[in-house]
Amino acid sequence: MRTKTDAAKTEAFRSDMISGRTELDTMTADEETHGWFAVYTKSRHEKKVDWALTEKSVETFLPLLEVLVRWKDRNKSVHVPLFPGYLFVHIDPKERLDVLTTDGVVRILGSSGAPVPVPLREIESTRKLLRSGLKFKPFPYELEGKKAVIVSGPLEGARGKVLYTRGGCNLIMSVNLIRRSVSVEVDINDVEFV
Repeated sequence: MRTKTDAAKTEAFRSDMISGRTELDTMTADEETHGWFAVYTKSRHEKKVDWALTEKSVETFLPLLEVLVRWKDRNKSVHVPLFPGYLFVHIDPKERLDVLTTDGVVRILGSSGAPVPVPLREIESTRKLLRSGLKFKPFPYELEGKKAVIVSGPLEGARGKVLYTRGGCNLIMSVNLIRRSVSVEVDINDVEFV
């Protein structure tokens, strides 16, 4: 059941969506020069690179997925990268040398030798998914589906594409630069098509 505050939040969110206002409109000067960039790492070096960059005081984001691994004598829950081979760094592109000289880093994704930032909306949607506590799983990179935004619930504000499956309604959230997606089941009542 929705409360008055939920309805007010939803209405405010809808008015922001209609007017085009986003969190990007309230960026500070530091945030305008800094951006989120995708870092491609050596195979199975994501956590090591994340640790090394954190030691260099570089802000990182390594989305992890908890999986159950079955060994001969036991089952164990381990955290593996949600996007194998990638992590994200929040840097000024002019200061990318600290990242590139880190052991295990292959390159920062870009075009024509210049790094290309990952849209803040994609980073924020991934963070909301991780904080939501909902079950999600990697999904093949999809270009199909109807564009939608979640207007209520733990994923409020998250954007993606909706695909209908046997199990119900799934929101497919993608990080387009690395061509990776994640699927999470959502209530159709929480979805607004854009």
